[in-house]
Amino acid sequence: MIPFVDLYLQYSGIKSEIDNAIKECIAEGNFIKGKAVSDFESAFAGYIGAQYCLGCGNGTDALEIILKSLNIGQGDEVIVPALTWIATAEAVNNVGAEPVFAEIKAKNYTIDYNSIEAKITKKTKAIIPVHLFGCPADMNEILEIAGKYRLFVIEDCAQAHGAEYFGRKVGTFGIASAFSFFPSKNLGAFGDGGAILTNNKELANLSRKISNHGQLHEKHSHCMVGRNSRLDSIQAAILNVKLKYLDEWNLKRLKVASFYISRLKDNNKFTLPLTEKDKKHVYHLFVVRCRDREKLIRLLDEKNISWGIHYPKALPFLNAYKYKNHKAEDFTIVSSITDEIISIPIYPEIKTEQLNLICDQMLKL
Repeated sequence: MIPFVDLYLQYSGIKSEIDNAIKECIAEGNFIKGKAVSDFESAFAGYIGAQYCLGCGNGTDALEIILKSLNIGQGDEVIVPALTWIATAEAVNNVGAEPVFAEIKAKNYTIDYNSIEAKITKKTKAIIPVHLFGCPADMNEILEIAGKYRLFVIEDCAQAHGAEYFGRKVGTFGIASAFSFFPSKNLGAFGDGGAILTNNKELANLSRKISNHGQLHEKHSHCMVGRNSRLDSIQAAILNVKLKYLDEWNLKRLKVASFYISRLKDNNKFTLPLTEKDKKHVYHLFVVRCRDREKLIRLLDEKNISWGIHYPKALPFLNAYKYKNHKAEDFTIVSSITDEIISIPIYPEIKTEQLNLICDQMLKL
C-alpha cells in the first residue's frame, strides 16, 4: 500500500530529536505557556519574517481570534474563496459575521481577484485569501483592492508553510495571518496547534489577551472576556525540532511534484498544477484534474494507492451554507472542477519506486 501521507516515516527520521524534546518538556514540568512555546513563537516569527507570533489551539482558532481582534462581528461581511476547507468560512460565522464567497482561478485554485470587487458592499470588512494546497494567492492584486476599499487582508496560510510570493514568505502581506499545525501539514505537530503572525503590536497583544482568558501577563487580571486557545508546550517542542527541517522537506515536496509533472504532462487526460513565475509552491497537496475521475480512482484502488479529494463540494454548496441559496451558475469555475479534482500522495519521504508505480497506474487511464 502507498499511503496518502506517512507521518511515522517522518518521525522515524528525527526520532531521537523529537523524543529528547518531549523528555525535556516533561522534565521542566511546564506544559502550558512553557519555554518551548516562547522559543517556537520566536523561531517561527523569524522564519516567516513577522515581528510577532502567537501560538494558539489550532488554525481555526487563529482565524477567529484575528477576526475578533479586528472587531469584526455581527452585521459585517468577509470575502472568502469558494473552494477551501470550511474553517476559513466557519471562523467568520463563529464571530457573528457573514462569509461571502468569491470565485477561484481555474489554473491554481486560489481566489480570483477579478471576482472580489463585485462582492464588496458597505458591510465588507475583510478579505481572507487562502494559499490553497501550498500555492500563494495573488497578493499584489488583492492588496490593491483591499487598499482601495480600506479592507483588512487576513491570510489563511494553513497549507502554505514556507511558500513564497515574489521572494517573500506568505503570512507577511496582510494585517495578520493564520497557520495550522495539524499533523499532516508541511509543518505539523503531534496533535492540534496553530499560530497567529502579525507585524501589528496592538493586534498581537489583543490576540494574546483573547486567547488567554482576557489576560496578558498578570494572572487573574482579566481585562476582557476572552477564551482558552493556547499552543501547549509539548506540541511547541515538537514544532521547534521540525522547523529546522521545513525547508528541506519543502524542497523534497517540490522534487516529488516535478517528478509527477514530468511523467504525466504529456497525457491530455490530466490537468496538472500550474507552476507560476514569482510563486514558490510548497505542495501541501498535489491536486490533479481528471474528467474520468471514477475510473482513475478504480485504477489507484487496484494497487492500494491512497488518494483524496480536496474538496468534494465547494463551500457555497455545503449543507452548512444552504441558507445562501447559491446555484452552480453562481460559481461556474468551482462547479466545473469539483467533480474532477483528485489529490495523489505527496510527502518528503515518498520513494521513487512508489512514484513510478503511481504514475504507471495513472497512465493506464
